[in-house]
Amino acid sequence: MSETHTQQAQQQAELQKRLWSIANDLRGNMDASEFRNYILGLIFYRFLSQREDDVAAEQLANDGITFEEAYADEDMRDMLQDAITNILGFFISPDNLFSSLVADIQAGHFDVEKLANAVNELENSTIGKESETDFRGLFEDLDLNSSRLGSTVAQRSDLIAKVMLNLADLDFGEGKAEIDVLGGDAYEYLIGQFASTAGKKAGEFYTPQQVSKLLSRLVTLDRPEIKSVYDPTMGSGSLLLQVGNYARVGNYYGQELNGTTFNLARMNMLMHGINFSRFEMKQGDTLEDDKFAGQRFDAVVANPPYSAKWSTDGKLDDERFRKYGKTAPKSKADFAFVEHMLFHLNDDGRMAVVLPHGVLFRGGAAEGVIRRFMIERDNVLDGVIGLPANLFYGTSIPTVVLVFKKQRTIDDIFFIDASNDFEKGKNQNNLTDEQVDKIVETYQQRADVDKYAHVATLDEIKENDFNLNIPRYVDTFEEEPPVDVDKLVADIQTTNQEIAEQETEFTSMLAELVGQDPDAQQQLEKLKELFK
Repeated sequence: MSETHTQQAQQQAELQKRLWSIANDLRGNMDASEFRNYILGLIFYRFLSQREDDVAAEQLANDGITFEEAYADEDMRDMLQDAITNILGFFISPDNLFSSLVADIQAGHFDVEKLANAVNELENSTIGKESETDFRGLFEDLDLNSSRLGSTVAQRSDLIAKVMLNLADLDFGEGKAEIDVLGGDAYEYLIGQFASTAGKKAGEFYTPQQVSKLLSRLVTLDRPEIKSVYDPTMGSGSLLLQVGNYARVGNYYGQELNGTTFNLARMNMLMHGINFSRFEMKQGDTLEDDKFAGQRFDAVVANPPYSAKWSTDGKLDDERFRKYGKTAPKSKADFAFVEHMLFHLNDDGRMAVVLPHGVLFRGGAAEGVIRRFMIERDNVLDGVIGLPANLFYGTSIPTVVLVFKKQRTIDDIFFIDASNDFEKGKNQNNLTDEQVDKIVETYQQRADVDKYAHVATLDEIKENDFNLNIPRYVDTFEEEPPVDVDKLVADIQTTNQEIAEQETEFTSMLAELVGQDPDAQQQLEKLKELFK
């Protein structure tokens, strides 16, 4: 690792440590998941302010004046505002920048209402612009009037001021590239930390980083460039962003049901330096209201809610589900998400999804039919990868990664059993980088590995009646070493003899005590009963 990378890693670790300390110290009695909206929102506002400062400086580099001076000049104001808005998609006036608000705090004339007005100004600056939908309602979870911050304006102002002063002292680096790396990774770190304290709800907005890495690497194998990537249950957007770490991605697309999480995903994109023109994100129920109807993508990834309930009414009239002839059960929407994803996958695209193990073998009137159709008729299932239990927030069940491709020229399915490869953590298990490497490299080689991987022919799949339960294809049975019966009997006899000798010695010692204390006779009889 180069000296620059080492310094950046140290800086990043220190930044993350400070951020989590701020979050814990300042939230008081507020629930961590509730305080999350405030600290992440304020970090994001600081990031946008810093980005605008940099762009303004670039625009005024040849004019020899400051942003404040240019904005005060009526002849330059509109031109400068338009230029910045066209580049960033938003505009913040100089007196509302994060640094200006911090100066107000230090001067003793700040209140949360000024911050609220600044946030409103930012959102209003996007109205009628290409970026409007990307910024609309972005700060709605930053409720500065909440009594949870304090019962009076003064109390709320005091708490928010403390958070802002602490954030102002943090070093997010200098220059766009460094800010994107340090700021974006710090933001992702905080999202993960909040997820670890959120229990069951964490699964709604965050996929553990190592699982995201695995899915991302699987869909980008031998593909250095991808025009588009889509996640129909995007959560905080971390999985989409991971894909961008392994390939040059043109555009990002995602849909999310939860409003708070939807806002978080858009912030996360911008924090990682993804311009508003390169992502399109929608809020809504993916299965009920497909916001990307008719669109196809080069890569599709997802960690959908497991065995979710959904409405099957009229779904066989929907082109996403029609051809399978059956709908996924009302109580288990797993295959509905798979069908939706396949519908949006380009013919030469690749897709990876995390699901509960039940999708491999559940039969019934629907799931078995759908699974068979995907294998026998469409021939789109390329791989099945079993993961360890307790990897995910909010559930301890083991999961499986399914990898799909269209227009395959082979009809076998590659199975990997990685269920025993994990690093045990305090609250949940983890995949190491080495274990992720092993899975990806094995998948790439697509060859049998004893007790780990197997290429199953279509005939094998048919023989198992299209049941994909991994132990049917990857035999991980370890034979027990032979037992030496004679030695075992001899060991038992020796142990019994030692116990008898110790009992005799103990009884003798008790008898001596009784001789010294006649009242102990009764207790001796009870102890003898215990040894019978």
